[in-house]
Amino acid sequence: MAKDSSFDVVSQVDMQEVDNAYQQTVREISQRYDLKDSGSEVALSKPERTITISAPADFVARQITDVLNSKLIKRGVDIKAVRWDAPVAASGGTVRVLGRIIDGIDQDTAKKINKDIKALKLKCKVVIESDKLRVSSASKDALQEVIAFLRDQDYGQPLQFTNYR
Repeated sequence: MAKDSSFDVVSQVDMQEVDNAYQQTVREISQRYDLKDSGSEVALSKPERTITISAPADFVARQITDVLNSKLIKRGVDIKAVRWDAPVAASGGTVRVLGRIIDGIDQDTAKKINKDIKALKLKCKVVIESDKLRVSSASKDALQEVIAFLRDQDYGQPLQFTNYR
């Protein structure tokens, strides 16, 4: 019997690139005339994988979010990797926006991906392993079809395909 080929479906974010985008955003906020003296702050917590934006108004918070998103795109980080919460009123009439960096595929999304792959009716096997999925098949063409299918879908987070063997 021929050896099965396989690949992993993962969702990973390079935190160094996120940190670089954060540093560039802080630099731009300190230099832009419309944001310079606004009292806005951006904070990155690497262990918690969160970005916190504090601003005097919702409009300013959205401007800073746009600046950060543009820096993330330039650094090669998919902006779907950051889930932004709704703006929350903070003390002193300020607004706080929290962004969570998605790393890994949660169980609900993994089950949905598994169900979608099985609906293709290809001869392949999908195994959910904690925060990733392993897809294996004897046919490399079936695996290529699965990759092409998953690239066309939107699961609310970026997907990468690794360990193709």
